Amino acid sequence: MKKILVIHGPNLNQLGMREPGIYGTDTLDSINKSLQTIANDYSISLTIMQSNHEGGIVDAIQVHAHDHMGLVINPAAFTHTSIAIRDAIASVSIPTVEVHLSNIYTRESFRHHSYMSSVCIGQIAGLGAYGYEAALRYLCARD
Repeated sequence: MKKILVIHGPNLNQLGMREPGIYGTDTLDSINKSLQTIANDYSISLTIMQSNHEGGIVDAIQVHAHDHMGLVINPAAFTHTSIAIRDAIASVSIPTVEVHLSNIYTRESFRHHSYMSSVCIGQIAGLGAYGYEAALRYLCARD
């Protein structure tokens, strides 16, 4: 069975409670359930994890990438700071889609730069939880 890795970065475990005006009211659990439904429709297996730790995300990419056909990642605040996560994505050579719930380009200027974008096949920002769904559908539909 084909597998896709989904990684949620720091503070995303607080979704639903954390700044709902920016991040919406969906919880991480509800996002994961929606992703699992889509994966079932495509007969794809998901590996889903959330970490508040940069090294945990790097480890997950390195451990799981060899047997997964794609990666959906919301690096959250690490988007703007982590060369380590960027390098981990680059080193594994699997199609990766970067997702952000909010539109990082309409927020504070320090959020406008993504270290991940240069090693991802696409970026979805500002579509809320639907961005995850769109990223997963795209990777599932790829040959």
